[in-house]
Amino acid sequence: MGHPPLEFSDCYLDSPDFRERLKCYEQELERTNKFIKEVIKDGNALIAAIRGYSSAVQKFSQTLQSFQFDFIGDTLTDDEINIAESFKEFAELLQEVELERSMMVQNASDLLIKPLENFRKEQIGFTKERKKKFEKDGEKFYSMLDRHLHLSSKKKESQLQEADLQVDKERHNFFESSLEYVYQIQEVQESKKFSIVEPVLAFLHSLFTYNNLTVELTQDFLPYKQQLQLSLQNTRNHFSSTREELEDLKKRMKEAPLTCKLPGQPTIEGYLYTQEKWALGISWVKYYCQYEKEAKTLRMTPMDQKPGAKQGTLDLTLKSCVRRKTDSIDKRFCFDIETNERSGTITLQALSEANRRLWMEAMDGKEPIYHSPITKQEEMELNEVGFKFVRKCINAVETKGLATEGVYRTVGSNIQVQKLLNAFFDPKCPGDVDLQSGDWDIKTITSSLKFYLRNLSEPVMTYKLHKELVLAAKSENLDYRLGAIHALVYKLPDKNREMLELLIQHLVNVCEHSRENLMSPSNMGVIFGPTLMRAQEDTVAAMMNIKFQNIVVEILIEHFGKIYSGPPEDTAAPPVPPPRVAARRHKPITISKRPLRERPVFFGASVEDSGGDRHGQTPNGSGDTEVPKPLLRSRPPAPRPGGDEPRPPSEGRPEAEVGRLVARLQDGAAKPGKAANGLVANPALRTNTLQARRPAPRPGIHGREVLHHRKAGSQVTRADAEGNEVLALSSIHICALDLKRGL
Repeated sequence: MGHPPLEFSDCYLDSPDFRERLKCYEQELERTNKFIKEVIKDGNALIAAIRGYSSAVQKFSQTLQSFQFDFIGDTLTDDEINIAESFKEFAELLQEVELERSMMVQNASDLLIKPLENFRKEQIGFTKERKKKFEKDGEKFYSMLDRHLHLSSKKKESQLQEADLQVDKERHNFFESSLEYVYQIQEVQESKKFSIVEPVLAFLHSLFTYNNLTVELTQDFLPYKQQLQLSLQNTRNHFSSTREELEDLKKRMKEAPLTCKLPGQPTIEGYLYTQEKWALGISWVKYYCQYEKEAKTLRMTPMDQKPGAKQGTLDLTLKSCVRRKTDSIDKRFCFDIETNERSGTITLQALSEANRRLWMEAMDGKEPIYHSPITKQEEMELNEVGFKFVRKCINAVETKGLATEGVYRTVGSNIQVQKLLNAFFDPKCPGDVDLQSGDWDIKTITSSLKFYLRNLSEPVMTYKLHKELVLAAKSENLDYRLGAIHALVYKLPDKNREMLELLIQHLVNVCEHSRENLMSPSNMGVIFGPTLMRAQEDTVAAMMNIKFQNIVVEILIEHFGKIYSGPPEDTAAPPVPPPRVAARRHKPITISKRPLRERPVFFGASVEDSGGDRHGQTPNGSGDTEVPKPLLRSRPPAPRPGGDEPRPPSEGRPEAEVGRLVARLQDGAAKPGKAANGLVANPALRTNTLQARRPAPRPGIHGREVLHHRKAGSQVTRADAEGNEVLALSSIHICALDLKRGL
């Protein structure tokens, strides 16, 4: 039940009922004043909290931007480039979000606090002043009226008339004060309906507009997030492959530390102790020695040099090396050498008997050298039986295993693999094994094929071409990368090229069924990179290049038709692409370099547009690429009747199944020529498809629109939950606009 209106006629009567009704108005005014104070207090606290949160986000952004990744090796893969730039992209995106938030906070005080303060001071404060005047004039009038009524009737007529005039004058003043006060208090009571709600509405509009902007930024972020997830998954796969090789190398180093050196490398190095004769006796000094067999030079660096001693590194030329007899010295593992620079014999002590044998072997010592037996599996050859084995394995996989999930990734039993290999390569009846029978499952066949290829005496792609292939994979120029590998394939021996073509054709067939088996070209590269290519040296540096071996195999799979359609025109050197206006090179995926959205105009405030004309500007700065025209819509599309709404690539798949997402997206992108490593068969299809684009402003809703991303011909949309969130915020945004227009 509302308050009854205060009639102006009641001001003259000033009845108790009038006073009671006026008191209700005054209580309501005081309650409103208290409410406005609370809103101002809580509003300031909210704005301060937003500022504090914004400062924390900016500090977090600066921390991300200050970090730089360091990588092992001399070149990064395309995926590692994306990862290396990711923190910078995160930081710039957060800064963009905070720029929008800072604009909202800057306007918050003008939108909410100042209007409420003005209303409280100017309207409610003025009403309270009217109240004071009303009470003062009322007290003065009634005080004079009491004195007037006590006047004696015996006074002169002139005195009585003058008293009557003064009472009438005070009554009139009181009546005017009462009218002004009643008018003012009712005016405030009515005007507070919009004077209080309008600032809150404007503040909420700016808050929801900012939230809508963050949702739009989330839309922009989704394609970048998906591409970065692919890069992370590919890098994780490369890491797993490299880790297995490193663990194997570490195991071999534990068993025989000096057997894993570079082949053909004559240098031996390590610690030796030298017998030094002094006037007071004999001492043994520790040296780090490096011997070069070809030049017969021995460099000795003292390790136990005493303070003040001037002895430095010794460079000696070896004349002879003789093993020291055990009964001639009380030390073990000793041998003597003679040099051109020193007269007499130098006695050296090795660290063990095996270590002494290695030093003497390198120095051509006179004593016979005994090698400890090293068990090594008989190496397999690339012969007719091997070709027959590979063809049978391929036929078996393509007959009954193309749709098997994780084919070639799933490992078979070692016992079954050895059983199959022993049966097939039995010298008595080689190749007499039926792989189509039910005795052999798919994972046993695929594991046997990989085992055969990895244990060839020389890998399919040969040691000779290994470095050139790795260098080609490291090239930034994508055309040169493909052309160089194309040329190098035709430098392989005939039987190696035939085997490689047989295998790559099979892997292409497997990848065409990636929707069922989840094996993309990138996944196949991880599996067959170390299988078809292998460095001759067993070093950590060689292992770190395995990721580039994977890229070589990936390129062979994705461009099989072009590479095996025939040799390049000139096989003497890898073809160099013709000059371009802008050479097509790999560029990291980015979100921060897209055209900025136009600023919204906040309700109740005017903000100048800060976005310039960026028509035709690509995220990487090239202006010769036309930006696709976005589809205009203000909210997510409604489902089609019958439930035929096209499903986005990420819908219905949890992020945990990154492998499935990798396979699906890469399989879908491979058909128009889009390669996971950045190569594109048709250059027109590579127009920054990995970049998140931002649309032109849409008139009608403050120059903003929801973005449609297109990647490789397929539309990337949001998941249902995200769509519902945007729909809710868009509805609030539109309602706020309607209220503004109505007001």
